[in-house]
Amino acid sequence: MKGQQRELNLRFLAQPTDVNYGGKVHGGMVMKWIDQAGYAAAVGWSGKYSVTVAVGGIRFVAPIRISDLVTVHTKLIHTGTSSMHFAVDVKARDPGLDDGEPEERLCTHCVIVFVAMDQVEGKPTPVPSWTPVTEDDKRLAEYALKVMELSKGIEATVERYVHEG
Repeated sequence: MKGQQRELNLRFLAQPTDVNYGGKVHGGMVMKWIDQAGYAAAVGWSGKYSVTVAVGGIRFVAPIRISDLVTVHTKLIHTGTSSMHFAVDVKARDPGLDDGEPEERLCTHCVIVFVAMDQVEGKPTPVPSWTPVTEDDKRLAEYALKVMELSKGIEATVERYVHEG
C-alpha cells in the first residue's frame, strides 16, 4: 500500500479545560488523546476507517500540567489479519525551558488495538501486514502479544465474576 505510516506524533499544549481539581490533566483526557492518536495511526497504516477494540497495559507514570507541551507518539508493533496494535507513549515537557534541550518526561504508556472496518458491510477488513525486522521491533511485537494475552485473562476473570455474582 502506498503511503503506509508506521509512526505518528501528535503535539499540542495541555489546556486549562483538560485538568482536574488538583491542577493536573485527568486520566480520561489522556485516554481520549491516546484514542485520537491511535485512530490517526490506524488510518495512516491501513487507509481504512478503524475502530478501537482494546487498550492494554495502560500506566499513568507522571502527571501532565497545564501548558505542558504534550507529545502522543504511536508506533505500529503488530498486525493481525484486520487488527493493528500500537505502542503509545504520552510525554510532556515545560515548553518554557530554554537551558539546552528541554526535559521530556514519560507520563503514560499503553498498547492500543484497532480493527479496520469495511464501510459498506461494517465488518473487519484486512490490513497491510507488518513484519518485525530489527531486534527492537521483534521485542515490541512480542510485548504487544503479551499485553493482549494479559487483557484476555482479565476479561475471563471479569466474565466469571459477573456471571457468578
